[in-house]
Amino acid sequence: MNITQCKMCKKPFHTIGSRICPECLNQIDMDYLKVRDFVYDNPGADIDTTAAETKVDKAVILHLLKEGRLTLSNVGDVSGSMLMCEVCRKPIVSGRMCEMCKSKVAATMNKSVESHKPPPPPKKDANAKSTMTMHTRSDKT
Repeated sequence: MNITQCKMCKKPFHTIGSRICPECLNQIDMDYLKVRDFVYDNPGADIDTTAAETKVDKAVILHLLKEGRLTLSNVGDVSGSMLMCEVCRKPIVSGRMCEMCKSKVAATMNKSVESHKPPPPPKKDANAKSTMTMHTRSDKT
């Protein structure tokens, strides 16, 4: 386990990969429920209104959007660079990348995986004699 600083509260904590401490993750889960319920009751609410009415920080709402737990109702809501594709900088409604960039990244990763596959084992000839020999191991010293 490593010690790192929480991205939200800046306190040090033991981590196995997350950059957010368990206390902040619990708070984010509670904030998500507040935001989800507010958005459900107020469709089309923008981020500023949602943050003000739920008392949830805009940074947490943006985190939930990037995580894909929330989705903006339309791309117009992201004007002013609230939520942009991290690759091509186009406005998006949820996540970190637009669909086109996700496809490109997936294709690149698939190509990389294919190029790193080990070669298939040579085919055995049914008539060929095996070059492997058997032996016993002696534990006597």
